[in-house]
Amino acid sequence: MKLLKPTWVNHNGKPIFSVDIHPDGTKFATGGQGQDSGKVVIWNMSPVLQEDDEKDENIPKMLCQMDNHLACVNCVRWSNSGMYLASGGDDKLIMVWKRATYIGPSTVFGSSGKLANVEQWRCVSILRNHSGDVMDVAWSPHDAWLASCSVDNTVVIWNAVKFPEILATLRGHSGLVKGLTWDPVGKYIASQADDRSLKVWRTLDWQLETSITKPFDECGGTTHVLRLSWSPDGHYLVSAHAMNNSGPTAQIIEREGWKTNMDFVGHRKAVTVVKFNPKIFKKKQKNGSSAKPSCPYCCCAVGSKDRSLSVWLTCLKRPLVVIHELFDKSIMDISWTLNGLGILVCSMDGSVAFLDFSQDELGDPLSEEEKSRIHQSTYGKSLAIMTEAQLSTAVIENPEMLKYQRRQQQQQQLDQKSAPAREPGSAASVAGVVNGESLEDIRKNLLKKQVETRTADGRRRITPLCIAQLDTGVNATSTPASLSPSVLTTPSKIEPMKAFDSRFTERSKATPGAPTLTSMTPTAIERLKEQNLVKELRPRDLLETSSDSDEKIPLAKPSSLSKRKLELEVETVEKKKKGRPRKDTRLMPVALSVQSPAALTAEKEAMCLSAPALALKLPVPGPQRAFTLQVSSDPSMYIEVENEVTAVGGVKLSRLKCNREGKEWETVLTSRILTAAGSCDVVCVACEKRMLSVFSTCGRRLLPPILLPSPISTLHCTGSYVMALTAAATLSVWDVHRQVVVVKEESLHSILAGSDMTVSQILLTQHGIPVMNLSDGKAYCFNPSLSTWNLVSDKQDSLALCADFRSSLPSQDAMLCSGPLAIIQGRTSNSGRQAARLFSVPHMVQQETTLAYLENQVAAALTLQSSHEYRHWLLLYARYLVNEGFEYRLREICKDLLGPVHYSTGSQWESTVVGLRKRELLKELLPVIGQNIRFQRLFTECQEQLDILRDK
Repeated sequence: MKLLKPTWVNHNGKPIFSVDIHPDGTKFATGGQGQDSGKVVIWNMSPVLQEDDEKDENIPKMLCQMDNHLACVNCVRWSNSGMYLASGGDDKLIMVWKRATYIGPSTVFGSSGKLANVEQWRCVSILRNHSGDVMDVAWSPHDAWLASCSVDNTVVIWNAVKFPEILATLRGHSGLVKGLTWDPVGKYIASQADDRSLKVWRTLDWQLETSITKPFDECGGTTHVLRLSWSPDGHYLVSAHAMNNSGPTAQIIEREGWKTNMDFVGHRKAVTVVKFNPKIFKKKQKNGSSAKPSCPYCCCAVGSKDRSLSVWLTCLKRPLVVIHELFDKSIMDISWTLNGLGILVCSMDGSVAFLDFSQDELGDPLSEEEKSRIHQSTYGKSLAIMTEAQLSTAVIENPEMLKYQRRQQQQQQLDQKSAPAREPGSAASVAGVVNGESLEDIRKNLLKKQVETRTADGRRRITPLCIAQLDTGVNATSTPASLSPSVLTTPSKIEPMKAFDSRFTERSKATPGAPTLTSMTPTAIERLKEQNLVKELRPRDLLETSSDSDEKIPLAKPSSLSKRKLELEVETVEKKKKGRPRKDTRLMPVALSVQSPAALTAEKEAMCLSAPALALKLPVPGPQRAFTLQVSSDPSMYIEVENEVTAVGGVKLSRLKCNREGKEWETVLTSRILTAAGSCDVVCVACEKRMLSVFSTCGRRLLPPILLPSPISTLHCTGSYVMALTAAATLSVWDVHRQVVVVKEESLHSILAGSDMTVSQILLTQHGIPVMNLSDGKAYCFNPSLSTWNLVSDKQDSLALCADFRSSLPSQDAMLCSGPLAIIQGRTSNSGRQAARLFSVPHMVQQETTLAYLENQVAAALTLQSSHEYRHWLLLYARYLVNEGFEYRLREICKDLLGPVHYSTGSQWESTVVGLRKRELLKELLPVIGQNIRFQRLFTECQEQLDILRDK
């Protein structure tokens, strides 16, 4: 824990009655007395957290000062969205502030003369109803309502969507009401007053739920404020200024039955303020710990008139920390940062203190989705979330939002007219229709066809039916293109399983009718060759021992058939010079075999060999007299190779010739060329003796020959990047224009270790990222920044099968299909709804799988640095968040895309991602957000922040 007391946060010696940190953590507000009036100040949080920013004169400490209140300000509270700031004071007024988009000249008088406001905040609404000092204000969850309390003994509930409309006035207290707090799910609001009572009110009908008086019977005297707080899980309500055996306490009230059996004790004087951490925590697990996950718990801070602060965890019997004599006078207010690790405290002495905790001290916070799940499972849906009826009558505050709403309605009307018989978009309509027949009818008809027989002892036996999976959505991976999804296979007879035969043990893993090669000794292989069961054996089919061994497993020699095949290939190349050359495909197939440990052990026992180290062996291209290839990225570009050209004096040379759009160049090399590759920027060839040469498209050598660690297996070029995969299964990628290495001799062992998989395809992206497609359907790309192999695609991924989302941005289909992620996955990026299955899954599970799938796609596109695919999947992901109402994740995306509004030396924010400007992406995201009226506050906030940044 770290304690900071910034001396520059002050009200010129006047008391600070209230403090509140903005939800984004970049600023905080204080309220108290000014020179001749009430004072609300907005401060920059960065100089509090970072010493360098505090010393930097270019970074402002005070952002804005508002002196509109006519008397002392008792409370300041940010709305949950951060768009509004509410302040209440002794002038009986509540003022609602909003940041102004127009940046004009404005000055405030401070201790050092005239000071210019960095930010402009204007009062957008003044709420007048109380007949006495306003002591506290509180925003409800989701900012639907604003509550205020006063010394006039009342609590007023304001409609935050239609200020200054009053929804209810709660009367029942007989003393000054000095504190308010909302239940985190919006079902209750609690108030505490000087009449020695705490009252809980229902938000359903704004009637009294319960009145609690026993813990306050002994209370004598009074405090300036009574700030109570509700725990983030909703289980506990903690009051200020209670007594137990003549000792001051903070009373813990359980939601279940409103029981008062527990309290926080230890303070010497009355408790003035209680504030729960917004996060729910769980105990931090040690690395490698297999202990059961702990029950979630909450964290609470308690401030008192004794000038001390205590921090409690609900899972502990004693306080986590107690700080005595933190201030010179009573503690007045407490505010936690949204991440739950920082706490800001203010005092009557006119100063503030900041405490910085670590996760080791508090625990691991639950995510907002986990917290929302706890709320919904325990209390049901929040009443503070507007219902559909309320949404239909809600006032749209932003004209741009109204435009997007109308556009969406027009599009829905067009869709209904053009496709009235289309499957409904609702997730509840899972039955679907296939070829005019509902899936439910198909299922019933199949059950009628089942064959039932009786055995001799009278038992029923039903012959099972093989029912193909029905899919009303587009799913290229599960249904062949030549078959209709409605085709059902009903075998007339199903034979019982045959008895297990050991003769089929090895054969079951290989092609039917052919023995597997990975579990046979060389002697057995030679015997099979004599019987013509094996026509040709290639180096990739065998595993070679290390060079340290005295004996090696012999590799099969080329048969006469392979020699004849080589001659025919040379003849074919000669003919292709006059006709059409072969293409240099982007995806190069490479087969790679790995021997299983069991088969290896049997082989060693048969050959009486010791256990040598094993090495992967990739096939190498054989020498050819001549060959020609066409560069896939530029169809007008041809590369011709001719080996063993006799020069003067009988010297044998190799000739390399390149033709591009009718312009031709050629050069010679001293070694035979084994393979070649090219792109629009470079041409590279691999020669014998492990030499790799790189030329420009005009024939100029770009760098001296590269010596490879082992013979070449596969060569590939994209742009200025050259990729070489060697026979020893090592991969290297170079940027020859910048002459830097991107990937250095990275082994394929990590993605192939302990398996029988083979590398089926290889891809090099335009950013120099190599991708390996394996025979099991998985695809890995090597991330140079992290030096790791990342899984970017899995054909058997169950998330893709269960994900349910609507495709968008159809105009980009052609571009997306050519992207690296689409090529790797072998299907178009926007495959539409994929989860309209015969058997549905729970909606919550479908939501989770869809979110996980979309997040995987965004992360894969980011790793592959595919800007168009990243933009597509990010907008698609955001659209799903908007449709499903995931506010916290959507807000997190908007916050990252927007970035900090003010400069800070400690800021780690990058303005671009994969070459795209983040704020431009946010502008594209705004119309998507504008389609859901629930997010109009977020929409307006982002729009106004972008306008401010544009004006700057």
